[in-house]
Amino acid sequence: MTVDVRQIQLGNAVFEGNNNAYLLDGNVTTLIDVGIATTETRAELEAELTTAGVSLSSIDQILLTHWHADHTGLAGEIQDVSGATVRAHADDADLIATGKNSTKRREVRQQRLEEWGVPAAKQDELLSFLDRFNGIGGESVDVDPVTDGETISAGDIELTVKHLPGHTAGHVGYHYSDKKEKFAFVGDVVLPEYTPNIGGADLRVESPVSTYLNSLDRLSKMELEHIWPGHRERIINPAPRVDTICTHHVKRTQRLYDVLTEHGTTDVWNVSAALFGELDTIHILHGPGEAFAHLMCLIESGIVERVENDTRVDPVRRGHSQQYRIINPEIASDIDIETILLTSSPR
Repeated sequence: MTVDVRQIQLGNAVFEGNNNAYLLDGNVTTLIDVGIATTETRAELEAELTTAGVSLSSIDQILLTHWHADHTGLAGEIQDVSGATVRAHADDADLIATGKNSTKRREVRQQRLEEWGVPAAKQDELLSFLDRFNGIGGESVDVDPVTDGETISAGDIELTVKHLPGHTAGHVGYHYSDKKEKFAFVGDVVLPEYTPNIGGADLRVESPVSTYLNSLDRLSKMELEHIWPGHRERIINPAPRVDTICTHHVKRTQRLYDVLTEHGTTDVWNVSAALFGELDTIHILHGPGEAFAHLMCLIESGIVERVENDTRVDPVRRGHSQQYRIINPEIASDIDIETILLTSSPR
């Protein structure tokens, strides 16, 4: 059968570009992701649903790809109206449900910003940005956790949960396959125009680069005909895009290694500045987070080390920044970053 998927593009003035929600109408009327919690976004969603002959009150189920507010924000409001079952991976469910880890998340974030050497003024700018848009996460919501391999009825089809961590710890795709069609709703795992942030988007993810590349490898092995991403348009034949993203991360790791070669002992913020230049708003978190993710890859490969007892206090940067250096700079030209990076993952 050919599955009728209705893509709904929702405005998002907070982050880059519109968000996608997807409607599967049928026996179990289902939304996959729901956009940020603003009156404008809700009105857009309701208008699109009305065009499809569906109301918010008739939504039976919401499937969420991951915990970020631009994908989950309206879930609580819709659940209040419709009684919909809301499902998300167990590793992200608590962050979606009540925000009960918010205090802990703030503490961990603050610790990382200081360890990375983010200047105090930039820390304040980031916190001001996050506080200004604190409400986009929406109301509290009851979440039913899902696990990898679980099968869920949605619309008139069956979807299989695929755990694809990296962008967040509990990121999932929802996979459909029959004799005529193979596709998945992939959230932010693969995007058509830019690469999803790893390292800063969820500070809980361990070994972010290899974790993410493993997820891309898993997605590749599904041999999908097309994927429905969390932003922008459907991707037909996603394999080349997946390969491009893998190559991107090899090049980024190589560039980071070159920065360390040029700068010697330094901290994450300085590396981030060399990679990305001036950063503002959410990128004050995502930029050094991405740099740190690739730095961790080099640490795990035995190429880079933390400099013990060198956590430099800088009043401009507020706190102690952790320093890093190449272990053996004499062999810098002999390091094959691509082999090292792809050996750490199946790709």
